Amino acid sequence: AGDTFLAKVVVVAAGGGSFQPKRPPVPGIEAYEGSSVFYSVRRMEEFRDQDLLVVGGGDSALDWTLNLQPLAKSLTLVHRRDEFRAAPDSVNKMRALVDAGKIRFQLGQVTGLKGEGGRLAGAVVKDAKGDETEVACTRMLPFFGLTMKLGPVAGWGLNLEENLVPVDTARFETSEPGIFAIGDINTYPGKLKLILCGFHEAALMAQAAVHIVFPEKKVVFQYTTSSSSLQKKLGVI
Repeated sequence: AGDTFLAKVVVVAAGGGSFQPKRPPVPGIEAYEGSSVFYSVRRMEEFRDQDLLVVGGGDSALDWTLNLQPLAKSLTLVHRRDEFRAAPDSVNKMRALVDAGKIRFQLGQVTGLKGEGGRLAGAVVKDAKGDETEVACTRMLPFFGLTMKLGPVAGWGLNLEENLVPVDTARFETSEPGIFAIGDINTYPGKLKLILCGFHEAALMAQAAVHIVFPEKKVVFQYTTSSSSLQKKLGVI
């Protein structure tokens, strides 16, 4: 399914891939994703009057704890330890809310979810001693960072090396003729992940690609400092 495009050349310039949230290792969490479990906040109003469980110890977890507390019916923050990788001011504000009884902080890790039909009713939290408690919640926001995914590129048969696409350094062509890769997604000896190197790779790739797309045409080099046609295209003259 999807659109099909006919092309003589394909250039993969996907950076390191797409950023995707890390899913916590909680059995059955997939059944609640999109209905009760969310990895980002698009509309704060969706969490109004909800029993909210925020999981994590970084800036995202602390920021959303502070921002959603006024809206939520109740809010519990769960983290595996009493130390946070967040801005000190955010941590101090969170602790002040705990002391004031406006939110609850619980040490431990979420090991299970309770509910049915995609509707969350509670979460099981296990502490360092192995003791389990159940936290009532109708919404859960787990913040465990982001991971890089190549997505469909991984299935293109490009002989990946550690999730990177090997290329030759003369044309920046992959193992598949007509498919090129430039930028952070490619790999070769001496590779530097700098934007300057990306420009260099793109220039050599374009020179190779134009001969594939227009094999009958002669490529004539032009320079913006002396070519009036290029200057017109750029709007200089």
